[in-house]
Amino acid sequence: MKYLLTVVVLGYSIMLCHSQEYAVGNIPSALLKDAHVVKRKESIRYEITESNKAKYYQKVAYTILDESGDRWASFFEYYNKLRSIETFEGSLFDASGKKIRSLKKSDIRDVSGNDGASFVDDSRLKWHSFFYKLYPFTVEYEVEINLKGTLYSPAWIPQESEIMSVQSAEQVVVAPADNPLRFRMFNYKGQPVINEEKGNKRYIWQVQKVSAITGEYASPAWREITTSVFMATEKFMLADYSGSYVSWKDFGQFIYGLNDKKDVLPPAVRQRVHELTDGVTDVKEKVKRLYDYMQQNTHYVGIQLGIGGWQPFDATYVANNKYGDCKALSNFMRALLKEAGIRSLYTLITNNSDDNYLLTDLPSAQFNHAILMVPNASDTTWLECTSQTTPAGYVGGGNGNRYALVVDESGGTLVRTPRYGVKENLQARHINATLDGEGNLQARVMTSYSAERQDRLHSVINNMSKQKLMDFLKADLDLATYDIRDFKYNEIKSEIPVIDETLDLIADNYATVTGKRIFIMPNIFTRSNRLLQVEENRRYDIVLNFEFNDIDSTEIKLPAGFVPESMPTDVKVESKFGKYTASVKLVGNSLFYYRNFEHYSGRFAPDQYASLVKFYETIYKADRNKVVLIRKETP
Repeated sequence: MKYLLTVVVLGYSIMLCHSQEYAVGNIPSALLKDAHVVKRKESIRYEITESNKAKYYQKVAYTILDESGDRWASFFEYYNKLRSIETFEGSLFDASGKKIRSLKKSDIRDVSGNDGASFVDDSRLKWHSFFYKLYPFTVEYEVEINLKGTLYSPAWIPQESEIMSVQSAEQVVVAPADNPLRFRMFNYKGQPVINEEKGNKRYIWQVQKVSAITGEYASPAWREITTSVFMATEKFMLADYSGSYVSWKDFGQFIYGLNDKKDVLPPAVRQRVHELTDGVTDVKEKVKRLYDYMQQNTHYVGIQLGIGGWQPFDATYVANNKYGDCKALSNFMRALLKEAGIRSLYTLITNNSDDNYLLTDLPSAQFNHAILMVPNASDTTWLECTSQTTPAGYVGGGNGNRYALVVDESGGTLVRTPRYGVKENLQARHINATLDGEGNLQARVMTSYSAERQDRLHSVINNMSKQKLMDFLKADLDLATYDIRDFKYNEIKSEIPVIDETLDLIADNYATVTGKRIFIMPNIFTRSNRLLQVEENRRYDIVLNFEFNDIDSTEIKLPAGFVPESMPTDVKVESKFGKYTASVKLVGNSLFYYRNFEHYSGRFAPDQYASLVKFYETIYKADRNKVVLIRKETP
């Protein structure tokens, strides 16, 4: 009986201890500041068990403080032929840390991994949420995953968002001693603990008491702000293919091997290549003709099947089926050029808004996209092969100004893609307008957009019907009330593409009429909306990525019988962030407005933030300067 009582007491103590573990009262107060979710603990273990096999284990608990942290109340993992989920468990705890329930196998949803964006994908997701709303509460999830392949080593970023604080987190990586782990760390104090373990090396990273972060405008990449570790083993395997991360050249050799002998075209396509290019002497013209042919005869479908995430379908497959993903279409275009005697290079890149994404000193699979590079004697032509409308030679903002891995028979080489700056990203606008005595404005607006300034509009006009485009225009302009009477577009397809837009519109009550005065804002369209909050203690560097140049010239014919009562003075601003000038003149019965704004990119120290706030504030106010007209007194 005494033994039984001891067991009962011990069992109760264990339950009580576990209950107290997730009690909200155990969270240090410093971790609650600015947080909407607290990662209570995380334990990750990644172990390479064989040259082509690995295990990934994760146990993590989140305390959801309010509805802004709800996304961490759900948990999912994907699986496919190279990745199987062995364990998926979870529990829900209330604010006191008491377990409310554990998930059952029947609670786990098993859904397709297809994201609906024209993807053919053999991945599936196991997904669960407790759908609990009595805040605060805690969820705990535990998964174990078997991996076939060691191409990817997991990145460790314990703090997943600005609104998350971290109480405790640990990652352990076990790799064979003869296959060294290379890693790059950000914001980690010291070095990982490394020890030997039966022919393996064991690496341990730990963090504790990481506070939530107050977001700052134009901050650096997340990896530079919080603790993060990126890693790769020297040797890896993907399915039955082996490769090396010792250098970018080595990784390029692996990619070249995946693509080898996949550039064979059907006889009919080979014949068409010669019909299009034989007799043409200019290489760029040949490239353009074959690129146009590729665009007219294929379309993009994302395909993620087995090793298909890295290995393209062959050129014959694309020719016969008329579709492919970025890899397959780039490989198909390479085959077309090869048939015409033109050398081109398959290129890996990451398409996103961060042009500084690549860790150049950590060769590894850091890419999500493929394009094509055509080297010429004097310059280089880049081809984005997934678009049916983009002109040859233009890769867009998502691919521009960044490192890419160019692959040939000797391996991989890092190169920079084209940079689109102030000169290329141009918006030049001219407006002829007439204002009546009631404040109503009629205007013809002629705008030329180039490079990245035309990216959004290019997508809109190539994917919308005329009626939908009219609806878009009627909702898109920065005017209180207006109506589009007519519009016209002309695309100039070149390596720096241009879209010329003409709009005829009416804006009722554009100017404010009060008694005998009219208040007019001469800047009709191109007004900056950026006003920044003052930050007394800016912590991080300022990173401005986008360069552009806006040029505006406007003529507004004024109603008869009015003279100027107040005219804004000229504005001129020059700083390291850009240049801005604006002026207004009255000539006869017409008001002339000129504006030129050059916005620069760059990285600036935190102590420059006050200057940036002032820069944007000056432009914001100048863009809204008004002319005041008063009715002339009749004698």
